[in-house]
Order: sequence, then C-alpha cells, then structure tokens
Amino acid sequence: MSHFLVRKVAVLGAGVMGAQIAAHCVNAKVKVVLFDLPAPQGPKNGIVLGALDRLKKLSPAPLANEEDVAHIEAANYEDDLARLGDCDLVIEAIAERLELKHQLYAKVAPFLAPHAIFASNTSGLPLARLAEGFPAELAERFCGVHFFNPPRYMHLVELIANARTRPAILDDLESFLTRVLGKGVVRAFDTPNFVANRVGTFAILATLAEAERFGLGIDVVDDLVGTRLGRAKSGVFRTADVVGLDTLGHVIGTMQSALADDPFHALYTVPKTLARLIEAGALGQKSGAGFYKKVGKDILKLDPKTGDYVPSGAKADDEVAAILKQKDPRARLRQLHDSKNPQAQFLWAVLRDEFHYAAYHLAGIASSARDVDFALRWGFGWTFGPFETWQAAGFHEVANLVKADIDAGTALTRAPLPDWVFGKDVTEARGVHTPEGSYSPKTNSFVPRRDLPVYRRQVFRASLLGESANPESAGRTVFEDDSVRAWALDDDSLVLSLKTKMHVIGAGVTAGIARAVDEAERNFGSLVVWSPGEPFSAGADLKGMMPLFMSGGVAALEAQEKALQDALLRVRYAEVPVVAALAGLALGGGCELALACARRVAHVESYVGLVEVGVGLIPGAGGLLYGARRAAEEHALAPDTPLLAFLKKYFLNAAMANVSKSAFEAQRMGYLLPSDAVVMNVHELFGGALGVARGLAGSGYRPPLKLKGFRVAGRSGTATILGQLVNMREGGFISEHDLHLGRTIATILCGGDVEAGSLVDEAWMYGLERKAFTSLLMHPKSQERIVGMMQDGKPVRN
Repeated sequence: MSHFLVRKVAVLGAGVMGAQIAAHCVNAKVKVVLFDLPAPQGPKNGIVLGALDRLKKLSPAPLANEEDVAHIEAANYEDDLARLGDCDLVIEAIAERLELKHQLYAKVAPFLAPHAIFASNTSGLPLARLAEGFPAELAERFCGVHFFNPPRYMHLVELIANARTRPAILDDLESFLTRVLGKGVVRAFDTPNFVANRVGTFAILATLAEAERFGLGIDVVDDLVGTRLGRAKSGVFRTADVVGLDTLGHVIGTMQSALADDPFHALYTVPKTLARLIEAGALGQKSGAGFYKKVGKDILKLDPKTGDYVPSGAKADDEVAAILKQKDPRARLRQLHDSKNPQAQFLWAVLRDEFHYAAYHLAGIASSARDVDFALRWGFGWTFGPFETWQAAGFHEVANLVKADIDAGTALTRAPLPDWVFGKDVTEARGVHTPEGSYSPKTNSFVPRRDLPVYRRQVFRASLLGESANPESAGRTVFEDDSVRAWALDDDSLVLSLKTKMHVIGAGVTAGIARAVDEAERNFGSLVVWSPGEPFSAGADLKGMMPLFMSGGVAALEAQEKALQDALLRVRYAEVPVVAALAGLALGGGCELALACARRVAHVESYVGLVEVGVGLIPGAGGLLYGARRAAEEHALAPDTPLLAFLKKYFLNAAMANVSKSAFEAQRMGYLLPSDAVVMNVHELFGGALGVARGLAGSGYRPPLKLKGFRVAGRSGTATILGQLVNMREGGFISEHDLHLGRTIATILCGGDVEAGSLVDEAWMYGLERKAFTSLLMHPKSQERIVGMMQDGKPVRN
C-alpha cells in the first residue's frame, strides 16, 4: 500500500485554471501556495493577489468556503522558489506554449523536493516534448495531470505518463486525486488532446458539420443534443460560448496540426462561422456575444447566413421529441435511423459519427473503452459515454448500421470500423463492457478496474452499463414498494433508499421511513438513509399532494403532515443511530429528514436549505423547530448574548429560502454540525456513512433524551423581527405575501403567542408548524406559487 502523502501543493500559474486548481486544493483542506510572475508594479505578489480576489467573484464559485481563500499562499518566481522545497506536489498551469513551459521548468527544477511529483496541467501538449531535457530522476516523477474547467465541479482528471514516468508515481497521484480532491481519474495515452478533449471536440465538430448538412438552426441543435440526448443542458453552441470560442479554436488547431494522418483530419478545421466570430472578437460569454447574444432579457442566436442575431427559442419537433423519450435504447436509436425527419436524421448522423470515431481511435488513445466513456461522462457531462450508448442499443446491430453508412459514403470518412468491432470477443450479448472488465483492442481482452487501495473505500464504484452490479438492486432486500427500498449488505446496518423521482417525500416515503426505523431497531445496529444517484431529496411531493387535497381537503394534508412529523420524531429518537448520506439537493422536507438524523455525512457538493417559501409554504416537518431548538442550545452556551441574535440565522435561512452552495456553507448555516463529516469524493459517501453509523453503534450510541422544553423568544422576539419585515415591505423589497410568510416563520421560530423566555416542547412547535402549513395551503397566493412551480419549475413572485 502506498504511503505517499501530499501535505502541501504548489501551483505554478495564477491564471483561470491555476487559481481554480489552487482553490480546489484548499477546498480539500490541503495547504497550497500559488505562484506567478512578479508584478511589474505594486506588491511583488500582485498578480497572484489579484487572481485570489477574482476567485471570490467567479460564478460558479470555485471556493466551497469563500473564507478559505486566505489559506492560499501567494508567491512569485523571483523571491519564493525556495518554498517549492516544502511541497509534495507541484502542478504547472501556465499558458499552452512549449517554450514558456520549458523556460519555467528550467527555473523551478533545482528547487523541487527530491520526492515531489511534478505535473503539468497541459490540455493536449505531448508529455514527451514537455519532458525533453529532464534528468532521469525528474522525468521519472513527471506526468500530466489535466483538470477540467471548472476544477471544483468537473469530476474528471486525466493522468498522462511520459515514457520514463515511474508507475508508482501515477498510482500515488491517482490515489491523492481520488481520495483527497474527490476526482474521477482516467489514464490517457500521450496523444494529442488525450481522451476527453480528443473525442469530445470531435463530437462538437461532427455536430457542427451535421447541423450545417441538415440545415438546422443553432437553437434547435442545442435543444436536440442537450438534456434530451442525456448531455449538458447547454447543448453544443451555448457550451462553446461558455468555454470560449477562442479556446475551442485552439483545441481544434492542436488536432489539425498534430493529427495530419488521421482519416478524420478534414473535420479538424475551424468552421467558417466559428472563424468569423473569433476574428470579430465575438468569443462567447466572456465577450458578450458568440453563437448567442443577450440583449436586455432576450437571448438572440446567430444566423450564420447573414451574420445577424435573431430571436431564438426553437425546439425539437414533436415527432423527434417523442422518439427521444423512448425508454428502450434499441427502439430509440433504430427509430432515429429510420425516420425521414431531418432532425432525427441529424441525431443519427451525430451518434454514428461518434461511434465511428471512438471505435476507430480507441486503441490509440486509451487502454480500454471504459476510459473513453468515463472521460466523456466526467469531462463533458454526458449521462452515458459513446460505447455505453452503442452497447445499450445492440452492439453488432448498430455496428452494421454504421458500416452501411460508411460503405454508402454518407459517413464523414470511408475509414472502416476496426476488425475488433465484428470480432468474436465483442459479441452482441456482451458488448465492450462486461462484469469482468472493458474491452481493450491493444490486448484483445477485457481489462478489469485498477484495484488501488483508495478504491476499497468505495462500496460502489462509478459504474458503466454492463460492467458492474447495479447498486439499486445490491444487497438483501428487507422490504420494498414503489416509494422506498430497505436493504442490507450485512447484519450491522439497514439502508433506506428512496425510489421516487428526485427522491421527493410523499405518503409512501413517510411510511417507509417509519417502517425502516422499526426494522432497524428490531434487527440491525444502525440505519443509513442513502439513495443511489443524486439528489438526497428535493423535498415534498407537491404533485402527489394535489390529488390528496382534491379528495380529502386540508384535513387529509394535515394528517399526512402529522404522519411525516411523527416519522421524523421516530428518526430523532430511534434506539439505533440514523445517519443521512447527503449529495446534491437536500431541500425542504429532505433537509428536515437530514436534520432529524443523529449524524449527517455530506458530499462537498451538497446544497441544503429550507425552501418552502418559494411555493408559498413554511417548513412543516421540524425545520423551524430545529432552528428554535438550536438557537436555544447556542444561547445556553452564551447566555449574555440575546436569544434573538442566535435566532436571526435560522430566520433568514427559512424566510429567504437560502440554500448552501456547499457542505461547508451548510455548516455555517447550521444545517450541518461540526460533528458531521464532509467527503470530497461522492463515491466514498455511502461507505463513509456506513462507517459513521457502525462507529456510533459500536461505541454505545444512545438517542437524545426527549425534550421537556426549551426557551423561546416569544411575542417580543416576533415583534422585533416583524418590524424589520415591515421596513422591507415599505421599501418595496418584499411583497405583501412575503411579509405574511415572514411573519408566520418568525412567530413559529419565536414559539408562538407566549412570553419571552417561555419553555415549549416539540409537540407545541410541531403544532404551530402544522397549523401554519395547512393554513397557507388555503391561501390563494400560496396556491399560485404551488401551481407555478409545478408547471414550469420556477418560483412565482407574487
């Protein structure tokens, strides 16, 4: 087992990528020093200090906790090179110019610690060229470490060896990237643009070429190849605008110059429309115009024929939209192939081109089909990689369709599919991904996963279609229905997984929670609430509430709300520890479920909040009770500070529907406690939660004693908050209904119509929440918000 530790990282280059790599290191609580050139004027470290200041303004935020920017040390190449000797990992992230990198390497090499890994964040320059002139001992610990932008959010990091890199260096670095920075690592061959950018950029170019061939507008194309196809919502053209059209042009140029013998080379040319935009300085989002341009509130699209910007918003034809909704991947792909609709023909052509390209180049760019699929999923936001999509639709059936187009001359090139596609090893039944491993043309075998010790922390590793067991059916099922599945891997912990869409909480989930607690108390030592896939829970099932409301009125909904309150009380006072494993959204009722648990283990990208005011309601299952109780507990530790000072945070959280931008911010907001763990890698979340649950059970866990009462701020506290709300209303900052909701939240948090300092219990607070919740359901303004949210998913301001 490797014992390589990274205590401190140096990042060379404080540009967009360098500064954000440094930010993500500090997100993981790793010490980091950020270098750049000495500033020509002002403080020597002015360039770095400016970059650190910009980090706090970027969106999406590169820092999980903005205050942590103070832990990034600023340095320059003139005064501070000796500080490199304290660093275990040094990452170069300067401009993609070979001569500049070599100049920097010559400057820093004498100061590197003899054990330090030296890595370049190059996005496509050959490692062999970068390592030219290195002494053997430095070349052995030099490699490529290609982060994707933005580094905090993009799961992919590509590792690339040069010819002399020691294998242990890659293992050590992969372990650090996976465990500490929370990344998904793909090892790429030292070929131009490596794996993700090589195949992903080709997919962009193929989309542009096929869109022109079929005469489709850029807005239609983005609608077709976005979420409908299981890819980034922004599609291709809008994504290019976000990335920067000059950056895209640079990547294309790299492929054009370095891949002259590629049979797809004719496509490695900056399209005329793209070239004109770059020449005009219309570089996308950063310049205010690219393929799209925002004018006021309107988003205009480029008309390539005229060069003018015209209204956008065109969507996929109904016929094509219906095909893309098909659940059966074989039927879906076959219907796209057979359809006469130009949009369907366009989609088949794009997918065909991607299959053709990925198969043709697989042997040259990656060790197996697994690396290509993960690279596209983690680096480009695809739900499924090209080989997964191909395999799901029938490997040999699709291969024959692709071959027919190649033979007919309708594909982008007549280069044949490689022989292995039709070989005896990759059968129709098996495809390229199997439980034994993924196919490698180099070895003509199915390559298993790397079994580094770091991956033993992941109960369920990231899975590909056909390659590994499905966590949704893992373990022994204890009970299951349409809403939940309770299951176990052993006799220690029961696991409750939600099965509803977005893991929303309705009557079925509520009953499942209560039953799971009963089952865990009888037959297990702990209970873990975890569901395969995000989110933890998007909150209450609004759509499910409406039929209940129509059939039974407010009384029926009040009974359901009481059932949820009782279920969450069972969670809080369960005789076994209940641990929530959070990732993604934990909103409304999902937040309240997490708050009821004994502990929470959260992925860093957990977005937690009580957001009920967005639909004209208030937290009704203990969210406000939690805030009032926590404020009382905090006040008891600092009795000289007024109780209202502690309540303020919890009031603003609920009244403004604040949602944490990370797990660390959720800690500051009070939704996560100092005793709650935060993990960087989402694939370690379940194992971490199991470990916490078993640790609590093994150390004699006892539930908290049931509250006899806690102090509240009472009527005077409500009046103080209300005064501030009235000022906001008179200033036009909030609506009359916002004022009503704020008053209701303040009243409950302060304990209702009681004297300041009164003692109230959970039953009292639950009663206040339930009464207000059901009352608001009858309010016309709240009903408008509920209907608006269900219709278009956006909050109504009224």
